[in-house]
Order: sequence, then C-alpha cells, then structure tokens
Amino acid sequence: MAVDTQEVPFLELMPEPLFDRHGNEHPQPVPKMKLGGGDVVKVLQPYLSTRFLDQARAVVPLALYLALFQYLVLQTPVIDASIIAGGLFAVMVGLMMFMEGLKLGLMPFGEVIGNTLPRKLPLAGVLTIAFMLGVGVTFAEPAIGALQVAGSLVDPKAAPYLFTLLNDRSGITVLLVGLGVGLAAVLGTVRFLRGWSLKPLIFMSLTPTLILSVIAFLDDGAGGLNTIVGLAWDCGAVTTGPVTVPLVLALGIGVASAAGKGADSSLSGFGIVTLASVFPILGVLCLSFYTKFTVPAEEIIARAAEMRAAAEAATSQPQWFEMTPWTEVILGVRAIVPLVIFLAIVLFVVLREKMKNAFITNYGIILAVVGMCIFNIGLTFGLAKLGDQSGGLIAGAFASIDVIAASPLYSMSVGIGIAALFAWVLGLGSTLAEPALNALGMTVQNLTNGAFKKSMLMGAVAFGVAIGIMLGVLKLIFDWHIMYILIPGYTIGLILTLLSTEEFVNVGWDSAGVTTGPVTVPLVLAMGLGFGNALGATEGFGILAAASICPIVAVLTLGLYVQFKVKREERRTARELAQEGEIA
Repeated sequence: MAVDTQEVPFLELMPEPLFDRHGNEHPQPVPKMKLGGGDVVKVLQPYLSTRFLDQARAVVPLALYLALFQYLVLQTPVIDASIIAGGLFAVMVGLMMFMEGLKLGLMPFGEVIGNTLPRKLPLAGVLTIAFMLGVGVTFAEPAIGALQVAGSLVDPKAAPYLFTLLNDRSGITVLLVGLGVGLAAVLGTVRFLRGWSLKPLIFMSLTPTLILSVIAFLDDGAGGLNTIVGLAWDCGAVTTGPVTVPLVLALGIGVASAAGKGADSSLSGFGIVTLASVFPILGVLCLSFYTKFTVPAEEIIARAAEMRAAAEAATSQPQWFEMTPWTEVILGVRAIVPLVIFLAIVLFVVLREKMKNAFITNYGIILAVVGMCIFNIGLTFGLAKLGDQSGGLIAGAFASIDVIAASPLYSMSVGIGIAALFAWVLGLGSTLAEPALNALGMTVQNLTNGAFKKSMLMGAVAFGVAIGIMLGVLKLIFDWHIMYILIPGYTIGLILTLLSTEEFVNVGWDSAGVTTGPVTVPLVLAMGLGFGNALGATEGFGILAAASICPIVAVLTLGLYVQFKVKREERRTARELAQEGEIA
C-alpha cells in the first residue's frame, strides 16, 4: 500500500574490520542492532495504521453521523460522549487485533485441517469435524454478544418466550444457532464434493423455515410466539460474521480442493454462507416451539421476577467476575479459547499434523483473544450505548418522549420521514464501509469477466440494506409484524432465484451475509431495541432480518439485468458478423 525506504551505508551497519599481524581479517561478533523508540514506531507504523484504518473507516463515519444527527436534527447532545468515544476507540483497537489474529492464528488451522482431513479420515469423520467446527465458530462470533446484551431490554410480561430465550436459556439459544451453522457446514461441504446446485437447497431450507415462521406469527395471543419471529430471523443475520464465514469456507474449500472438486472457481466458496444464515433461524424457531409446549408463560414470568430480585441483590454486592471489565474479558476468553483447543485437538491428535510457523500462529491466537476482550468492552461502552441512545431519541422527532422535553420536534409526517431517511442513510453508509463487501465485489467482477462490476454489486447491496433497515424502522413505528416484510421479500427472492443463473444465485444469496458485520449488527440491534422501547413496542427485533432479504432481491434483480445486457450484446455481435459475412 505504501513503501518508505531509507538508504543506510553498509559500513554503518558493520563494525570496522580488524586484522591480525599476518594481514588476515580477524573475526569478531557482530553486535545486535539497537532500535530506539522512534525506530520501533517507524517499523510498526505501516503495519498498525493500515489495519487500524480499516476499522476506523467502518466505525468513525457511523459514529459521527449518529452524533451529528442527534445534535442537529434531534437537538440533543450525546450523553456520556467521552465514555462512548472511549468505547468506540476500544471497538476499533479490538477489531483490528481480532481480525489480524483471525488471519494469522485461526485461519491457518482451518486451511490445514481442510486440506488434510480428506486424506486422513473417511467422509463421515470429515463431516463430523465440519459440524463441530460450525458449532464452535458461532460462540466465537463477536456479534453473538450483542444478542445476549439485548436480552436485558425485553419485558417478560409482554413477551415471556422471547425473554426466556434471551436470558435464562440464552446459552441453549446460541447452541441451537451453532447447531444450525454446523449443519450448514456439513451440507456446504457435501455440496462442494458433489457439485450440487444451490437453488434446490435454498427452496428446501427456506420452505420449512417460512412455514414455522407463519405458524409462530399466527400465535399472537397472550404469551404467544409471534414475538419470537424477529429474533429468529435476526439470529440468521448475526451468524455470518468475520469468524464463521472465513473458517467454514476455508474448511469447505480445502476439502473440495483435496478431493479434486475445487476446479470450478465460479461456484467454489459461494452458497455456504446462505445455508449458515437459514439453518440457525430454523433452530431458534424449533427451540421456541419446544419451550412453548414444555414451559408455561406464568412460570417464565415468575422466574423473571426471581431473576430480577437476584440481580438487584447481586448489584449491591457483585462478585468480581460480574463487574466490568472482567465480565467482558471472561466472555472474550470463553469465545476464542475453546475453539482454539478444539482446532488444536483435531490437528495434533486426530490428524497428527504439525502447524507450520507455530510462533506466528500462537501470536495470532493471542491477538484474537486480547482483541475479542477489548472489543467486548468497547461494545458495552461504545456501540451498544450509542445505538441504544440514538434509537431511543429518534422517536422524539414525531412522538412525545421523556428524554426530549420539547418532543415531538416535528409534525407526525415530517418526523416519520426524518426517521425513515435516518435509517436509510445509516444502512447505506454502514454497508459501504464493510470490508467484506469490497472483497466480494472484486471476486464477482473477476468471475464474471467484468460483466458484473464491483461498483454495481456494492451499490446494489448497499441500496438493498438501506431499504431493509428503513423498512425495519417503519415496522417499529407502525407496529407491523416482521412477517409483513419477510413473506413478500422472500417470495420475490425465490421467484428471482428461479429466473437467475446459478452464478448469480450464489452471489445474490451470499451478499446478505457480508452486510452483517461486527460493527453493523450491534449498532443496528441496539438502535432497534432502543427505538422499540421509546415507542413502547414489545420487541425491537427484525431490522437485521429486513436488511438481509432486501440486498438479495436487489442483487438478483441486477443480475437479471446484467444477463439481459450480455445476451443483447451477444445478439448484436452475431448480427454484425452475419452482415459482414453477407457483404463479403
């Protein structure tokens, strides 16, 4: 990215030669090079600044946008601005360290295991390890912590089953999400090996998911399951983050390459992200139905009262591990270390392989653990705090809320328009800042020989996410159920899937996964829940779900246009060649 050179005379680096009385050069030890503080900074500056700026580009514009919107449009300064700024800085530093650690420490494990598994184990063993890896990476996903933070904001009387899934059963909920990702890893690996089309897999996985969602949506009585649907579909968006996608892909592509099935570069790597988004939704829905049939709502409400009383008692005399920052540190260690132990057991015990460059791998693992701990602290004090505050204040544009004395600040129609525009710009900006989208755009441009340009894909995905987040905010304002967005969205998506070629189906359905990064997810989740609380909504979930289907529709629509344009160009070229033949 940048080269900085400095010429140093050789004699300054080497000591003056010494000769004995016979004129022969006398060997002498070369002293170690001594670096001052300034030299160390010069050496590390390009390495650190490039990686830090990647995260700053995603976080700083969003934070400035939210702060300026709050100050200029909502006429309210940012509360605890210095704490939030420190938290956002921690998010950037934590993500920088975590992403570097992921690349140096965890990714090599995935690649080595993926390349070695098919040679050392039968297919059943390969799929078992792929399944267990899928479960493990879910717990290591940074955005999973945001879901668990959101649980404290749910009212147990209004949504008892949503409350229990996010609080006393949060571990089981995350486990079911992990089982869904594990199943997706197995199916994705088999798909690589067998060369299956993604289209039938999409229809086979989405059909039962949509049926269960409709059944839950219709259960809208007191203590019904209709409040679960938004959470279930948001879980699908949360799973496809910076840990799950690269590790599961590295394993799947490694297995396919080792088996000699990785030649078709237009399909390799795509599709597995889609399955890793759908199966967790199915898992959470199944868990909610099981909970409904085994635990009465009254028992959950009583249990919630006990938990609240216990929490209040614990607040007066908390244990050291229940206090910040130790809680976040423990969560960070718990997320990464078990995954590393599992990968090490598979590599060293099951496969009996050695890790090349072990020092660098260990350095990467330490970076990933420390980065995750710092990110969790930043999430608590920065992203979640800012998103919750902004979401709670937006309602003041069109409704009366306690925090803004002069609310509503605008008329109903103008205020709702401002809230919708705010959400649209937030979605557009946060998506264009995602590094994964840039990488996907370049890959697609190369695979389609420039027919589907990177800028076109990025624009389509960002526009789709912006529309999705805007629809999610309007859902909260008008108290729509998320199914009113999901059913038309997925119906259009499935129709477009039938009409599109395999390559565009792979890219279109995977594009939803790259939009839900570790910055976007906590911010949008916290904003939705804060907004929902300000409006008195039962739950603020569903914004991420809406932000997942809209880019799929946008990319598939654009794909059909690109296909039409390419065919029209081919027909025009064929006509010109035919005319030249007639003239000749």
